Amino acid sequence: MTDNGPNDSIDPLQPISAVPEATAATTPPSSDPLPRQLPRGALGAWWLQGFRTALLMRADWTGLQATPALTACLFLVPLAIGVGIERLFIVGAATFYWPTLLTSRWMGLVLLIWACWLLVRAPGHGRGDGDKSVPDAAALFAMLCAQGLPTLVMLSLLFVPMARNGLYGSGGEGGWAAWGTWWIAMGWLFLAQAALLWRAGTRFVPRLGALLLVAATLLTNQWLNRGAHWYPARGETAEGDDDAAPRFKLTQELVEQQSQLLRTRLQALAPQRKGTIDVYTLTFAPNAEEEVFRRESAMVADVMTTRFDGAGRALQLVSHHDDPASFAWATPVNLQRAIARMAALMDRDEDVLFLHLTSHGARDGQLASSFWPLEVESVTPAMLKGWLDAAGIRHRVISVSACYSGSWIAPLSDPDTLVMTAADADHTSYGCGRRSPLTFFGRAMYDEGMRTTWSFEEAHAAARKVIEQREKEAGKTDGYSNPQIAVGERMRETLAALAKQRAAAAHP
Repeated sequence: MTDNGPNDSIDPLQPISAVPEATAATTPPSSDPLPRQLPRGALGAWWLQGFRTALLMRADWTGLQATPALTACLFLVPLAIGVGIERLFIVGAATFYWPTLLTSRWMGLVLLIWACWLLVRAPGHGRGDGDKSVPDAAALFAMLCAQGLPTLVMLSLLFVPMARNGLYGSGGEGGWAAWGTWWIAMGWLFLAQAALLWRAGTRFVPRLGALLLVAATLLTNQWLNRGAHWYPARGETAEGDDDAAPRFKLTQELVEQQSQLLRTRLQALAPQRKGTIDVYTLTFAPNAEEEVFRRESAMVADVMTTRFDGAGRALQLVSHHDDPASFAWATPVNLQRAIARMAALMDRDEDVLFLHLTSHGARDGQLASSFWPLEVESVTPAMLKGWLDAAGIRHRVISVSACYSGSWIAPLSDPDTLVMTAADADHTSYGCGRRSPLTFFGRAMYDEGMRTTWSFEEAHAAARKVIEQREKEAGKTDGYSNPQIAVGERMRETLAALAKQRAAAAHP
């Protein structure tokens, strides 16, 4: 039999579906599948509908296909653009921290996928024959991703200018305007995603479950994934930025000079005076990134030496990039040495050590230390108590101006100690931003309170009321910082004697 080719065996009247399997196998392969996975214009069509749903309008699902390649593009393109836009929040030089890509918002992504799956598996949901108005789970998730690009652009137009002008950030210097805008933006984002999923469902319980998962996604992205992709370049100065820190060069000469400076400052401390309750003041500001901590250190040292006749008995330990040669650095080793030196000069049964620590704080009790390129360990309550106990200092007034600083109360409290903090263990304190003149606690407690009284308890009680009012006016959103104080019974007697001594000296 003569072989005339595969087409000779096809009946021209037979439907194409009836072509024998062997014949179909010999049909030339189709063209590159990429156009089917990512057709021309498909991304634009999806982003157009994403923009509509971001404005709380209904999506037109006609002609939209959620292929794997297209869904990946809808997710990855806004992610990449978002990382680039995040760079604009930082004025001056910045460094990219790539590990954040491995942790940022992946839990939220899982929750959104779960929400889409929950809706489409509900009884009564499904595409009928030819019905393109009811999306499946893949299409729902793709549309949520498509919302990402227009949402990102609109939010960036709001927050980038605010951040670059110091109106939006950790310090909350923009007050109600900044935080109000943030809450409105989050509310709008929730409504856009919730409306899309609600319209895609048919039953109340799955719809409600999807909305709860959307809310959980936003909370997860905002509070559990706090890592940033960009951080200010340490030691770099942005041209024209007067607030940026100049480059800090750690040289051998500077290290040797620092060692001599600390020795000189410790040797210059005055000894105690017999029959007088002397107050030795030690301030510790270990975060070189913020000018506010250096200002607070200087202010507190001045108030304490002035009010308690402590000239010659005060030492500031300060880390700062502007002039690293002028201060003894705020490192744990220097703090331990200063405590030991003051203990050697004090009458430990009579005199008082006042110690003020100011920096950013963490929930685990660590006091943030930053002095790059010098690696500095963070101070904890346990470390401080160990140094004070080893030095044999009995009468202690410890002041901690930091977020979550209430966690320092219990480890440091005893009958001969007064401990006061700028916040409780569950709340942030306020006023540590780059434009803050002083922290709210430092200003109310020392710059205002201790200038008119010799009682730490009176000043602290008055400061609590002032701080609460100022936090409300500034738009603090995570609750009242709730400054704390704990006074040992024997320490209360010592401080009462000190106040009586100062009052007698002021009014002989």
